[in-house]
Amino acid sequence: MRQFPPSRIVCLTDETVETLYLLGEQDRIVGVSGYAVRPPQVRREKPRVAAFISADIPKILALEPDLVLAFSDLQAGIVADLVRAGVAIHVFNQRDIAGILTMIRTLGAIVGAADRADQLARGLEERLARVAATPRSAPKPKVYFEEWDDPLISGIGWVSELIEIAGGEDALPNLRLQQAAKDRIISPDTVRDAAPDVILASWCGKKVVPGRIRQRPGWSEIPAVRNNRIVEIKSTIILQPGPAALTDGLDAIVKALWPEQAV
Repeated sequence: MRQFPPSRIVCLTDETVETLYLLGEQDRIVGVSGYAVRPPQVRREKPRVAAFISADIPKILALEPDLVLAFSDLQAGIVADLVRAGVAIHVFNQRDIAGILTMIRTLGAIVGAADRADQLARGLEERLARVAATPRSAPKPKVYFEEWDDPLISGIGWVSELIEIAGGEDALPNLRLQQAAKDRIISPDTVRDAAPDVILASWCGKKVVPGRIRQRPGWSEIPAVRNNRIVEIKSTIILQPGPAALTDGLDAIVKALWPEQAV
Protein backbone atom coordinates (compact mmCIF):
# COMPACT_ATOMS: atom_id res chain seq x y z
CA MET A 1 0.00 0.00 0.00
CA ARG A 2 1.49 3.32 -1.07
CA GLN A 3 1.58 6.27 1.23
CA PHE A 4 2.55 9.92 1.32
CA PRO A 5 5.23 10.82 1.88
CA PRO A 6 6.96 7.69 0.54
CA SER A 7 8.86 5.88 3.26
CA ARG A 8 10.89 3.40 1.19
CA ILE A 9 12.81 5.14 -1.62
CA VAL A 10 15.39 3.67 -4.01
CA CYS A 11 17.68 6.25 -5.65
CA LEU A 12 19.28 5.22 -8.93
CA THR A 13 21.61 8.24 -9.11
CA ASP A 14 23.78 10.10 -6.61
CA GLU A 15 22.22 13.57 -6.71
CA THR A 16 18.87 12.49 -5.24
CA VAL A 17 20.73 10.60 -2.50
CA GLU A 18 22.75 13.68 -1.58
CA THR A 19 19.66 15.89 -1.66
CA LEU A 20 17.68 13.61 0.66
CA TYR A 21 20.58 13.55 3.13
CA LEU A 22 20.82 17.34 3.01
CA LEU A 23 17.09 17.52 3.74
CA GLY A 24 17.48 15.16 6.70
CA GLU A 25 15.27 12.60 4.96
CA GLN A 26 17.91 9.89 4.48
CA ASP A 27 16.02 7.35 6.59
CA ARG A 28 13.58 7.01 3.69
CA ILE A 29 16.34 5.67 1.42
CA VAL A 30 16.44 1.86 1.25
CA GLY A 31 18.68 1.40 -1.80
CA VAL A 32 21.14 3.41 -3.87
CA SER A 33 23.27 3.40 -7.00
CA GLY A 34 26.72 1.89 -6.72
CA TYR A 35 28.06 5.31 -7.69
CA ALA A 36 26.51 7.04 -4.68
CA VAL A 37 29.36 8.54 -2.64
CA ARG A 38 27.87 11.72 -1.14
CA PRO A 39 27.76 11.93 1.78
CA PRO A 40 30.56 9.38 2.40
CA GLN A 41 28.54 7.40 4.96
CA VAL A 42 26.03 6.38 2.29
CA ARG A 43 28.39 3.61 1.19
CA ARG A 44 28.11 1.86 4.55
CA GLU A 45 24.54 2.83 5.39
CA LYS A 46 22.62 1.91 2.23
CA PRO A 47 22.55 -1.23 0.07
CA ARG A 48 23.69 -0.79 -3.52
CA VAL A 49 21.21 -2.01 -6.09
CA ALA A 50 22.26 -0.52 -9.42
CA ALA A 51 25.00 0.82 -11.65
CA PHE A 52 24.00 3.71 -13.91
CA ILE A 53 22.37 2.04 -16.90
CA SER A 54 21.82 -1.36 -15.29
CA ALA A 55 20.15 -2.46 -12.09
CA ASP A 56 19.42 -5.57 -10.03
CA ILE A 57 15.65 -5.54 -10.52
CA PRO A 58 14.92 -8.49 -8.15
CA LYS A 59 17.02 -6.82 -5.44
CA ILE A 60 15.12 -3.56 -5.89
CA LEU A 61 11.75 -5.34 -5.76
CA ALA A 62 12.83 -7.23 -2.62
CA LEU A 63 13.29 -3.85 -0.89
CA GLU A 64 9.57 -3.16 -1.50
CA PRO A 65 10.08 0.51 -2.48
CA ASP A 66 7.08 2.78 -2.62
CA LEU A 67 9.07 5.11 -4.90
CA VAL A 68 12.10 4.80 -7.17
CA LEU A 69 13.93 7.94 -8.29
CA ALA A 70 15.65 7.75 -11.68
CA PHE A 71 17.42 10.10 -14.09
CA SER A 72 17.05 10.66 -17.82
CA ASP A 73 16.47 8.50 -20.87
CA LEU A 74 19.68 6.62 -20.06
CA GLN A 75 17.78 4.76 -17.34
CA ALA A 76 14.68 4.19 -19.46
CA GLY A 77 15.29 0.44 -19.62
CA ILE A 78 15.46 0.11 -15.83
CA VAL A 79 12.40 2.33 -15.48
CA ALA A 80 10.40 0.23 -17.95
CA ASP A 81 11.18 -2.97 -16.05
CA LEU A 82 10.15 -1.41 -12.73
CA VAL A 83 6.98 0.12 -14.16
CA ARG A 84 5.97 -3.30 -15.52
CA ALA A 85 6.55 -4.69 -12.02
CA GLY A 86 4.12 -2.12 -10.61
CA VAL A 87 6.65 0.18 -8.93
CA ALA A 88 6.02 3.94 -8.68
CA ILE A 89 8.76 5.92 -10.44
CA HIS A 90 9.76 9.57 -10.70
CA VAL A 91 12.26 10.32 -13.46
CA PHE A 92 14.19 13.58 -13.25
CA ASN A 93 15.86 15.05 -16.33
CA GLN A 94 17.72 18.18 -15.18
CA ARG A 95 20.46 19.39 -17.53
CA ASP A 96 21.11 22.93 -16.30
CA ILE A 97 21.34 24.86 -13.04
CA ALA A 98 17.67 25.85 -13.09
CA GLY A 99 16.80 22.18 -13.52
CA ILE A 100 19.01 21.17 -10.58
CA LEU A 101 17.29 23.69 -8.31
CA THR A 102 13.88 22.51 -9.55
CA MET A 103 14.87 18.90 -8.83
CA ILE A 104 15.71 19.84 -5.24
CA ARG A 105 12.39 21.61 -4.72
CA THR A 106 10.40 18.85 -6.43
CA LEU A 107 12.07 16.12 -4.39
CA GLY A 108 11.40 18.09 -1.23
CA ALA A 109 7.71 18.29 -2.12
CA ILE A 110 7.61 14.55 -2.85
CA VAL A 111 8.91 13.67 0.63
CA GLY A 112 6.88 16.31 2.48
CA ALA A 113 9.84 18.62 3.10
CA ALA A 114 8.99 21.44 0.70
CA ASP A 115 10.00 24.26 3.05
CA ARG A 116 13.39 22.73 3.81
CA ALA A 117 13.99 22.04 0.12
CA ASP A 118 13.17 25.62 -0.77
CA GLN A 119 15.57 26.80 1.91
CA LEU A 120 18.29 24.52 0.53
CA ALA A 121 17.69 25.73 -3.02
CA ARG A 122 17.69 29.38 -1.96
CA GLY A 123 20.97 28.88 -0.14
CA LEU A 124 22.52 27.39 -3.27
CA GLU A 125 21.13 30.25 -5.40
CA GLU A 126 22.68 32.78 -3.04
CA ARG A 127 26.00 30.92 -3.12
CA LEU A 128 26.04 30.92 -6.93
CA ALA A 129 25.26 34.65 -6.98
CA ARG A 130 28.03 35.33 -4.47
CA VAL A 131 30.63 33.46 -6.53
CA ALA A 132 29.44 35.12 -9.75
CA ALA A 133 29.79 38.57 -8.13
CA THR A 134 33.35 37.97 -6.95
CA PRO A 135 35.72 40.45 -8.63
CA ARG A 136 38.15 38.70 -11.01
CA SER A 137 41.08 40.02 -12.95
CA ALA A 138 40.45 40.44 -16.68
CA PRO A 139 40.47 38.93 -19.23
CA LYS A 140 38.24 35.91 -18.68
CA PRO A 141 40.06 32.64 -19.34
CA LYS A 142 38.59 30.62 -22.18
CA VAL A 143 37.77 27.12 -20.89
CA TYR A 144 37.31 23.79 -22.64
CA PHE A 145 35.65 21.12 -20.49
CA GLU A 146 36.19 17.51 -21.57
CA GLU A 147 33.67 14.95 -20.34
CA TRP A 148 35.21 12.02 -22.23
CA ASP A 149 38.39 11.42 -24.19
CA ASP A 150 37.53 8.86 -26.87
CA PRO A 151 35.63 10.25 -28.65
CA LEU A 152 36.06 13.79 -27.35
CA ILE A 153 32.87 14.93 -25.60
CA SER A 154 32.49 18.49 -24.34
CA GLY A 155 30.72 19.57 -21.16
CA ILE A 156 26.97 19.49 -20.53
CA GLY A 157 24.76 22.51 -19.81
CA TRP A 158 25.24 22.96 -16.07
CA VAL A 159 29.02 22.66 -16.44
CA SER A 160 29.05 25.43 -19.04
CA GLU A 161 26.98 27.64 -16.74
CA LEU A 162 29.27 26.96 -13.79
CA ILE A 163 32.32 27.91 -15.87
CA GLU A 164 30.71 31.29 -16.50
CA ILE A 165 29.72 31.74 -12.85
CA ALA A 166 33.34 30.98 -11.93
CA GLY A 167 34.48 33.85 -14.13
CA GLY A 168 35.47 31.89 -17.21
CA GLU A 169 34.26 31.78 -20.79
CA ASP A 170 33.10 28.48 -22.25
CA ALA A 171 35.23 27.79 -25.34
CA LEU A 172 32.35 25.88 -26.98
CA PRO A 173 29.20 27.58 -25.62
CA ASN A 174 26.88 26.45 -28.41
CA LEU A 175 27.10 22.84 -27.26
CA ARG A 176 25.64 23.51 -23.80
CA LEU A 177 22.10 23.00 -25.10
CA GLN A 178 22.87 19.51 -26.40
CA GLN A 179 21.52 17.17 -23.75
CA ALA A 180 22.81 13.87 -25.16
CA ALA A 181 26.52 13.12 -24.98
CA LYS A 182 26.49 11.91 -28.59
CA ASP A 183 25.46 15.40 -29.66
CA ARG A 184 28.47 16.91 -27.89
CA ILE A 185 31.08 14.80 -29.69
CA ILE A 186 33.70 17.07 -31.22
CA SER A 187 36.85 16.80 -33.29
CA PRO A 188 40.32 17.56 -31.91
CA ASP A 189 40.54 20.36 -34.49
CA THR A 190 37.50 22.06 -32.93
CA VAL A 191 39.32 22.37 -29.62
CA ARG A 192 42.57 23.42 -31.30
CA ASP A 193 40.76 26.18 -33.18
CA ALA A 194 38.99 27.36 -30.02
CA ALA A 195 42.41 27.81 -28.36
CA PRO A 196 41.29 27.47 -24.71
CA ASP A 197 43.40 28.98 -21.93
CA VAL A 198 42.37 26.22 -19.52
CA ILE A 199 41.37 22.60 -20.09
CA LEU A 200 39.19 21.04 -17.41
CA ALA A 201 38.72 17.30 -17.73
CA SER A 202 36.45 14.83 -15.99
CA TRP A 203 36.41 11.50 -17.77
CA CYS A 204 33.19 10.20 -16.25
CA GLY A 205 34.75 8.09 -13.49
CA LYS A 206 38.01 7.29 -15.30
CA LYS A 207 41.25 8.93 -14.16
CA VAL A 208 42.32 11.82 -16.37
CA VAL A 209 45.81 11.50 -17.89
CA PRO A 210 47.05 15.02 -18.74
CA GLY A 211 50.00 13.58 -20.67
CA ARG A 212 47.65 12.00 -23.20
CA ILE A 213 45.89 15.31 -23.68
CA ARG A 214 49.20 17.10 -24.26
CA GLN A 215 50.27 14.54 -26.86
CA ARG A 216 47.26 14.96 -29.14
CA PRO A 217 48.34 16.00 -32.65
CA GLY A 218 48.21 19.74 -33.15
CA TRP A 219 47.46 20.52 -29.51
CA SER A 220 50.94 21.64 -28.47
CA GLU A 221 50.15 25.24 -29.40
CA ILE A 222 46.86 25.40 -27.51
CA PRO A 223 47.46 27.97 -24.72
CA ALA A 224 46.19 25.56 -22.02
CA VAL A 225 48.65 22.90 -23.15
CA ARG A 226 51.52 25.32 -23.67
CA ASN A 227 51.03 26.82 -20.20
CA ASN A 228 50.34 23.48 -18.50
CA ARG A 229 46.82 24.44 -17.43
CA ILE A 230 45.14 21.04 -17.66
CA VAL A 231 43.15 20.28 -14.51
CA GLU A 232 41.18 17.18 -13.56
CA ILE A 233 37.88 17.68 -11.75
CA LYS A 234 36.51 14.53 -10.12
CA SER A 235 33.37 13.32 -11.84
CA THR A 236 31.61 12.81 -8.50
CA ILE A 237 31.55 16.57 -7.91
CA ILE A 238 30.85 17.88 -11.40
CA LEU A 239 29.01 15.31 -13.53
CA GLN A 240 26.18 14.66 -11.07
CA PRO A 241 23.45 17.28 -11.64
CA GLY A 242 22.80 18.02 -7.99
CA PRO A 243 24.13 19.92 -4.97
CA ALA A 244 27.68 18.58 -5.45
CA ALA A 245 28.12 20.40 -8.76
CA LEU A 246 26.86 23.68 -7.31
CA THR A 247 29.21 23.51 -4.31
CA ASP A 248 32.39 21.43 -4.52
CA GLY A 249 32.25 21.31 -8.32
CA LEU A 250 32.00 25.07 -8.65
CA ASP A 251 34.76 25.55 -6.07
CA ALA A 252 37.04 23.25 -8.07
CA ILE A 253 36.40 25.24 -11.25
CA VAL A 254 37.14 28.52 -9.47
CA LYS A 255 40.37 27.07 -8.07
CA ALA A 256 41.42 25.87 -11.53
CA LEU A 257 40.67 29.21 -13.22
CA TRP A 258 41.97 31.48 -10.46
CA PRO A 259 44.58 29.48 -8.51
CA GLU A 260 45.85 32.65 -6.83
CA GLN A 261 42.43 33.45 -5.37
CA ALA A 262 40.23 31.68 -2.83
CA VAL A 263 36.55 31.04 -3.44
